[in-house]
Amino acid sequence: MKTFFNLIQEVQKPGLCHRCGGCVTFCTAINYGALEIDDDGKPKYGDPEKCIECGLCYAVCPEINELEEEVKRQANWSAPTGRILDATVARTTDRIVYERATDGGVVTSLLLYLIDRGKIDGAITAKQIGPFQRKPFLCTKKDEILESAGFFFDTVHGMKRFSEYYITYSTEELPSMMKKGLHRVAFVGTPCQINAVRRMQALGIVPSDDIVLCLGLFCSGNFVFNDKAKKKIADVAGFKWDDVKKINIKESIIIHLKNGEKKTVPVEMFDSLKRYACNYCMDYSSEFADISFGGIGAVEGWTSVLTRTPLGRTIIADAKSADILEIFDYHIKPDFASYSLDKIREASSQKRTASRNNRRKLLSRSVEVIG
Repeated sequence: MKTFFNLIQEVQKPGLCHRCGGCVTFCTAINYGALEIDDDGKPKYGDPEKCIECGLCYAVCPEINELEEEVKRQANWSAPTGRILDATVARTTDRIVYERATDGGVVTSLLLYLIDRGKIDGAITAKQIGPFQRKPFLCTKKDEILESAGFFFDTVHGMKRFSEYYITYSTEELPSMMKKGLHRVAFVGTPCQINAVRRMQALGIVPSDDIVLCLGLFCSGNFVFNDKAKKKIADVAGFKWDDVKKINIKESIIIHLKNGEKKTVPVEMFDSLKRYACNYCMDYSSEFADISFGGIGAVEGWTSVLTRTPLGRTIIADAKSADILEIFDYHIKPDFASYSLDKIREASSQKRTASRNNRRKLLSRSVEVIG
């Protein structure tokens, strides 16, 4: 039986840990302290003596293939980018949400709609707490969901400490569901997070059965925004960080300034700023989600939406019927949905190919394993 020690050797030491938090989430929920997350979001031993060496933390890791086929089977996954029932381009009809949103505000509007209609008890999202820093947050109220909307550059002063990383381990909030007795929770996350949740569900690990909906985000990678990185971005794009209002990532990185000006920089220019493990991730479009969302393939102010499961399709249909979402007028561009899907598949193919090449190079090097 392989344990967290093996995860350290096989995943952390080669640099493949995505910091999704799946291993710590399970262990924290069951053992209360064997594992913990350090200041940079990396899983580590909290108290090795409390580890019961059950091996489940190893099994739920997205980098371990033990449950890959089972997760694919349960998701009815099909090549090349997972199951897709429908592709559309949409935006919220709520002006408040739209003004806060990164793209079309679809995710936020769906969460508000679902919690307002009593379809969910809460939602695990990421809450902005500083420049490029978010923390996992369990929202149970509409204003908390709205507060989590968008990817904004926070100019609030007085914070004592900022991480250099854009935190992704939303699974850390799963134990809070148990404490609050919530049994119908939506989960918003990146591909690696969705993958970890699906593995936990495949094993029937509590409280993953209380995740009733997975909303996945398109992800080209998480970026390391330390001082050196921020200077490079500002120098390349020609702006000052004090002038930034928000950032959007589509085919390019779009930097919105407070004066209304926009700076556009190719995403490829920032490959060197990606978290190391992101170079080995093959999932761009959250292939195991119920619904996937992102800006690529959509015009500014709109969101590309992929429905992947019957549940996801029902939710989108209900939201459209309730006028929560506005669908792009296909009379303006009849092939927009297929164009969007083509762009998503193209981005997915590029990420998968790059990941495979990077893995090939990594595996060709020897990795020291300490016994």
